[in-house]
Amino acid sequence: MAEEKHHHHLFHHHKEEEEKPVEAVTYSETAYGTGGPGEYYETTETVGYVSDQSKIDEYEKEKKHHKHKEHLGEMGAAAAGAFALYEKHEAKKDPEHKHRHKIEEEIAAAAAVGSGGYAFHEHHEKKEAKEEEEKAEGKKHHHLF
Repeated sequence: MAEEKHHHHLFHHHKEEEEKPVEAVTYSETAYGTGGPGEYYETTETVGYVSDQSKIDEYEKEKKHHKHKEHLGEMGAAAAGAFALYEKHEAKKDPEHKHRHKIEEEIAAAAAVGSGGYAFHEHHEKKEAKEEEEKAEGKKHHHLF
């Protein structure tokens, strides 16, 4: 019986009973007003925050991941473009193998375009991850009317 814990205070909590951090707290404020005779407006601002840091860290990690892939796409586009220019120069310099150099130039140019498209795609994914992070942090404000 000596090991049992008896608490007689109203505001004392067990460690097991302590509240776990709230994942997200959100509230919104709506303001109404008139701009003059016959004018009416309504503005709603949603404010909130995420106390769970792991979600924010996850969004940041995703942003970094897409940024890294975007840079790889940019480097690929630059390298393929440089190779295409080299092959174009070789085609002029080596008339005996001109056809082969022209084909390699076209292939390198296509690779450069594809790599640039991939970089653009990753840029878009990075922007979406940033928007999700801002939404999770409660930085988005919505105005109606």
